[in-house]
Amino acid sequence: MKLFTRTLILCLALALTNAAPSQPPDLAAEVAALPDRCAGIEFDAITPDEQGNTFFFKGGHLWKGFHGPAQPSNEIFKKLHDIHPLGHVDAAFRMHNAENPDDHDHIYFFVDDKVVRFYDQSLEDGYPKEMTEDFPGVPTHLDAAVECPKTECMTNTVLFFKGQDVYFYDLATKTVKTKTWSHLPQCTSAFRWLEHYYCFHGHNFTRFHPVSGEVTGNYPKDARNYFMKCPNFGHGGDHTVPKCSEVKLDAISTDDTGKTYFFAGSTYMRLDTSRDGLHGFPITRSWKELTNGVDAVFSYIDKIYLMKDDKVYIYKADAHYSLIEGYPKSLKEELGIEGHVDAAFLCPNEHTVHIIQGGRMRDVDLTATPRAITNDVPLPPHLSDIDAGLCGPDGVKVFKGSQFYLYESPKILATGRIIVEPQKITSAMMGCQD
Repeated sequence: MKLFTRTLILCLALALTNAAPSQPPDLAAEVAALPDRCAGIEFDAITPDEQGNTFFFKGGHLWKGFHGPAQPSNEIFKKLHDIHPLGHVDAAFRMHNAENPDDHDHIYFFVDDKVVRFYDQSLEDGYPKEMTEDFPGVPTHLDAAVECPKTECMTNTVLFFKGQDVYFYDLATKTVKTKTWSHLPQCTSAFRWLEHYYCFHGHNFTRFHPVSGEVTGNYPKDARNYFMKCPNFGHGGDHTVPKCSEVKLDAISTDDTGKTYFFAGSTYMRLDTSRDGLHGFPITRSWKELTNGVDAVFSYIDKIYLMKDDKVYIYKADAHYSLIEGYPKSLKEELGIEGHVDAAFLCPNEHTVHIIQGGRMRDVDLTATPRAITNDVPLPPHLSDIDAGLCGPDGVKVFKGSQFYLYESPKILATGRIIVEPQKITSAMMGCQD
């Protein structure tokens, strides 16, 4: 049975009483009773919903997203408190089972020996159920649960945690395999975020591999530095969102799954178009060999090409961005070009990468062997010193400082002599401050 504690914010109650003496005492007490995750608490469960909003649960309360105050969980997930008088949950996860649309993206909550299912924040008919009805072979009174799609666990799987034991539930066969991960702390909640897996314990977390349970890196780490905004912690008081007018990209690309990557200095930001939002990381978190940033990047057939100086690094565009054996190689050997690359872009469903070097755009046919420049044209004078380029359904964007120029196609970009008006990078594009 996991620990259940409630943190009282006495100082907040006192401040409310002193600042607003006419405020009803019951309201002040209600605010004071809200748990504060920045005080260092242990979560009962963590799960995203079908829109990508992440919910952190503690007792009868939850937090929506990575910042903001707690609120009663019954306000969002109505009737959840009816399952248990204390309103707490043992575990929760968002189902990932695209092969079964009736289950996919639904949220499952586990309370003692019962399971309930929500979709669009509404309790579904027929629930609660006994756990054995939906998940035969999985023990009751769980500690944590997390989904694992087949691209990361070989089959669509749910990982259930109880003590040091992990129960792998295969969604297709409805069979269970059990492993004991004694090296992993006892997880009170588990969370899959951006293809990585996290075991939360106390106010800390440990990242693990979902198949082997392997832990690599320096763990545990304090969750307040990474998964929430707290004063004097990581994303809290010391973190500032850059102004859009100060943004300067080194590279930008969108992969085959719709994820867009923005590179600037030693960091990159990833935007998932469907959900999960915009997040920033050190480049070495995903591409550990690139310790000094990148000059240009493009995506092609499930691979990401990252260029730095006179070399190109090619990674598989999978969950772990593994470097392909034999790389890096020289730009000359791989693409038939020499010299510093300012920008590169590849249009959807095409096989020609457009590489900008100084005042020229050079095209390389990626289907040719060996690869060589097939077209070399000068760019309009106002497009010198380009920082990055991106081609998408709306045309070609070439970025220069905090502005970009939009062209209908690479051909118009290369041959057009009419100066288009630059547009400003906005918060909708990059999450910066307008």
